[in-house]
Amino acid sequence: MHHPSGSLRIFKENIDFAFRLYKHISALPDSQSKNIFFSPLSVSMALAALSLGARGQTHQQLFEGLGFNRTDITADEVSQAFQHVLQDLNKKTAADLSLGNALFIEETFKPRPEFLESMKLYFQSEGFSTNFSKTEEAKEQINKYVEEKTKGKITNLVEKLDPQTVMYLISYIYFKGKWEVPFDPNSTKEAPFHINDTTTVPVQMMSEKNDFHVYYDKEISTDVLQLKYNGSVSMLLLLPEKSLSGLENVICRQHVAKWLRWMKKENYRVFVPKFSIGTSYSLNDVLTGMGFTHIFDDTADFTGITEEQKVKVSEVVHQATLDIDELGATAAAVTGVVLVPYSAQRTRILRYCSFSKGPLSLPEDALGSHWLGFT
Repeated sequence: MHHPSGSLRIFKENIDFAFRLYKHISALPDSQSKNIFFSPLSVSMALAALSLGARGQTHQQLFEGLGFNRTDITADEVSQAFQHVLQDLNKKTAADLSLGNALFIEETFKPRPEFLESMKLYFQSEGFSTNFSKTEEAKEQINKYVEEKTKGKITNLVEKLDPQTVMYLISYIYFKGKWEVPFDPNSTKEAPFHINDTTTVPVQMMSEKNDFHVYYDKEISTDVLQLKYNGSVSMLLLLPEKSLSGLENVICRQHVAKWLRWMKKENYRVFVPKFSIGTSYSLNDVLTGMGFTHIFDDTADFTGITEEQKVKVSEVVHQATLDIDELGATAAAVTGVVLVPYSAQRTRILRYCSFSKGPLSLPEDALGSHWLGFT
């Protein structure tokens, strides 16, 4: 498939963004004993859409944080490239694939018409009027939309809402694909999965003997398996001879390009666990650590969204799911960006107390590995 050069640039830069995002998420204390799975395209698409309304240093941080250099590509070219990405991926027929964006806008909030037009043109965004002061109704409205777009895979993106929210930006991805070489369900057996050198857990292990695209990377002592779906989509699975953490510290976009270039089709019996993963992240600290600081501050410049009210991002959330079985895989991801006025502060409560004398199933980490979605 032919892609405009800007679209190809988006794909390349998004892989770099994916690895940077992965390293920051994997460094979170809660991530040390859990599987990691996310869609970097969903996150970068949400941030790129947000950048349409950013100006000054706020826009510069978003632009450079996503991996772009003003001397190489303009903001308009980035928006046009995302437009092509959305159009190309939504046209795929061999796999069930859909991407899109939405804006839930407070009834009394008046965004600039140019911002809304650009969101619709470049990011295929839908727009909805929302009364955020009725938090339960607003929460239900957004969650119902997300559930519909992810075909029931993500049902509770919004757990709580700030009644001062003026805009909630959504970027979603849904994918369902069938393996080019399906696994025989009769071959699926319970087998041990090695979490580390000393620990194993029982899993339902799929197996298939057939011709597969494989590559052994001597540089990093890692086997690479490419499982293709019907259509021009595939999954890369990595099996390091040494520690996973060692592999995480070295792999980058250049490794992925090398693997795809030198893959060879050979006859193998492969074993892949059958599993489901669901993850949920608050990305505020992660994005701040990656250099996206301005969007959360009272110095944020979103005058491209509105000049009537100063707004900032209060929260960025992300949820993703992945199910793998003998026939294929189903994945969904959603990123939500919450905008509030500068003055929005969570109420701090100081309680005075008096004191008296007196006596005062598979587990979530069962697979024991981190999963990075390259979509």
